[in-house]
Amino acid sequence: MSGTTRHDRTHWGVYLLLMLGAALTLVPFAWLISGAFKRNEDFFTSTFLPRGEGALGIAWDKLTLDNFRVLLDTSGIVRSMLNSVFLSSVTAILATLVCAAAGFALAKHEFRGRRVVTGIVLAAVIVPPTLLLAPGYQLLFKLNLLDTFSGLIIPAIAPAFGVYLFRQAAASSVPNELLEAARLDGCGELRIFFTVVMPLLRPMAGAFMLITFLGVWNNFINPQIVLQSESKLPLAVAVSQLRGVYYQDYGLQIAGTLASVVPVLALFMLLQREFVSGLTSGAVKE
Repeated sequence: MSGTTRHDRTHWGVYLLLMLGAALTLVPFAWLISGAFKRNEDFFTSTFLPRGEGALGIAWDKLTLDNFRVLLDTSGIVRSMLNSVFLSSVTAILATLVCAAAGFALAKHEFRGRRVVTGIVLAAVIVPPTLLLAPGYQLLFKLNLLDTFSGLIIPAIAPAFGVYLFRQAAASSVPNELLEAARLDGCGELRIFFTVVMPLLRPMAGAFMLITFLGVWNNFINPQIVLQSESKLPLAVAVSQLRGVYYQDYGLQIAGTLASVVPVLALFMLLQREFVSGLTSGAVKE
């Protein structure tokens, strides 16, 4: 009986720690949401919602939607959001297909130089991305891809991390006997990849697609280097440009930040089960 009680207390202690961690994690989101509806003069008088004589001690009459009206009317935020959706979606889909195909080839196909290519891919994983900014810019300039969406998408569709990730996933999740059976049935390599391999790699593909989508959505440096036209800037860059030189409209900036956070947060909440299953696939050997 005492052992059961001690076990229950341990569980309650773990739950309390998790609840405390969740509360601390949600504090910045609470501050972000409340700040998006505050007037500029109320930012230095209250941490969250402005205090007053209303219900719960909050001045509800001081809350405003003007920040979102200005955001939608004058800053071109809708166009930037569409740019981000296009860049993130196209890059995530193409990167998933390319990395899955390359990883499958490295894991299941015998060809001369396979070990050398695998070693090069693994070595490329540890190269800091900032070291590639200057040579990447020079290459895009020579290919006449500056100030184009292609200049952002093409360099991102075959990351070394993704290739090696799918290589490991294919090596552990795709049986050689299944591939031989498909070849004996007359399937070509392209059909085998889409009808046999990709269903087996679906958890990893979902997780990698979500990681790539979030990475491109939050990408801040590369768009400023590649793009010059204001109409092509993604949301992350457009939100940063809401900052003034002599006057800071904090409500407008926070409203823009909230607009950039909510879509990816909703996407992650919808796909979190696939994301976790993809990260843990192959962790348990059956």
